[in-house]
Amino acid sequence: MTAVLIIIVLLLVAIAIWQMTKIFELSQFNADDSQIATDKDNKVNGYLMFAFLVFIYLLTIFCFWEWGGVLLGTPASEHGEQIDNLMFISMVLIFTVQIITQALLHYFAYKYRGEKGKKALFYADNDRLEFIWTIIPVITLAGLILYGLFTWTSVMNVDEEEGDPIIIELYAQQFNWKARYAGNDNVLGSANVRLIDIDKNNMLGVDESDPYADDDIVSQTEIHLPVGRKVIFKMRSQDVLHSAYMPHFRAQMNVVPGMITQFAFTPTVTTEEMRLDPDMVEKVQHINQIRADKKADGETDNVDPWEFDYVILCNKICGSSHYNMQMKIIVETQEEFDAWIKEQATFKQQMAAAQ
Repeated sequence: MTAVLIIIVLLLVAIAIWQMTKIFELSQFNADDSQIATDKDNKVNGYLMFAFLVFIYLLTIFCFWEWGGVLLGTPASEHGEQIDNLMFISMVLIFTVQIITQALLHYFAYKYRGEKGKKALFYADNDRLEFIWTIIPVITLAGLILYGLFTWTSVMNVDEEEGDPIIIELYAQQFNWKARYAGNDNVLGSANVRLIDIDKNNMLGVDESDPYADDDIVSQTEIHLPVGRKVIFKMRSQDVLHSAYMPHFRAQMNVVPGMITQFAFTPTVTTEEMRLDPDMVEKVQHINQIRADKKADGETDNVDPWEFDYVILCNKICGSSHYNMQMKIIVETQEEFDAWIKEQATFKQQMAAAQ
């Protein structure tokens, strides 16, 4: 960030010097004030276009070099590789087109600059040229869209009869998440915001009269998922539009008030395994070094050593504390997950304890 600010300051200084030079030229008694560009002016502008082309290419390379390490790294879900492949193909196409078109744009700005005695040739139309620059983007975008649709169709598999999935409800409210597991019957009890009872700690509005709700398990601090087993998330919002974003699983779905949205994925990498991933180890070391430097400078906020955890975030600006709306996700073995579930109180037990 410091390097970017330095570059911006240097550019502003260069612009200021350039403007002062123009003001000085205009203040001269014999200065040419015709406001008509000369061949020299056009040639200088052509070279400046080349200079700007080099600048944007160098800036792109610098951004990749400086911030390439903030990418998400290894996907932690079965469909994550498909999403990454789609993103990679999209970015390769975008950067290829950008490099070619920008090079041609700036080259033509120099080659066809204004020169005394040279007259631009006017084309009323050129059917072949228009066909070429229309059909190529159409074919490219059609292929990309079709590939994206096939990828999305394969990702959006929320069949509850396939793969013995775990059913979990994600409940969003300003500004926190809660998770409700479907219990041994793997069926969530019915719920409605009108049934919320703070005195009984029924914060999700679960229907106490629904027998399917008896074995539901509510977690307000963290989400546990077994590795290698499909998870179906059913999402509700109490207040405004939220978005359940689990970046390392390449999963995101809007959480809409008044309706239930769904998303499913299969975790493939446990939390402990991800912590040992070389890219993640390097990223954690880098973040902790930044925190250590801040602590040495006397800062007190967010300076403690950080350890990687999967998280669910809100990816919609849902209010003043939107930035803090997150919940830890722990991916573990089936045995560890079963042991954690056994320690949790069921909804029926929670209601009985609140009597």
